[in-house]
Amino acid sequence: WLRRTTHYLFIVVVAVNSTLLTINAGDYIFYTDWAWTSFVVFSISQSTMLVVGAIYYMLLTGVPGTATYYATIMTIYTWVAKGAWFALGYPYDFIVVPVWIPSAMLLDLSYWATRRNKHAAILIGGTLVGMSLPVFNMINLLLVKDPLEMAFKYPRPTLPPYMTPIEPQVGKFYNSPVALGAGAGAVLSVPIAALGAKLNTW
Repeated sequence: WLRRTTHYLFIVVVAVNSTLLTINAGDYIFYTDWAWTSFVVFSISQSTMLVVGAIYYMLLTGVPGTATYYATIMTIYTWVAKGAWFALGYPYDFIVVPVWIPSAMLLDLSYWATRRNKHAAILIGGTLVGMSLPVFNMINLLLVKDPLEMAFKYPRPTLPPYMTPIEPQVGKFYNSPVALGAGAGAVLSVPIAALGAKLNTW
């Protein structure tokens, strides 16, 4: 009983720590006033940290559901942040909650389907996360009704002057970030996850 309880408690601690890693990896949330320009940074940092955290802790715990578990915690965390901004008087769509869970499920599925083979999980799961996370979030951001209007109507008080949206410059970011984010996320997720697994063996 004690061993089982300790095991599950460790998984909880793992998920919380992974959440902190993900939050500190860069943009972990989409503010409508700067959503598309942070999309590339988000795609690279979040796909990388999702793979690194999940692979590292799946190897320690042996539990395939770890990635989905902490992606769920990140989603809840972001909904709380969304509610906080909404309480401050900003519109409901001012924060777009990123989509982590489907990519995390793909990572868990690859770990389970390859009979918990860590190398297969890193190669297959890392590639799936790096390619799927930007695509899911691109679709997510496309569903926002009018981000440019939101950007000018509700500027964040904490937004640095150099990031203040200028209409002609903001518009051009609709064209390019998807391919760059997906490609960079997929390429970087695998070697960094491999490094995390290597450190684990040490």
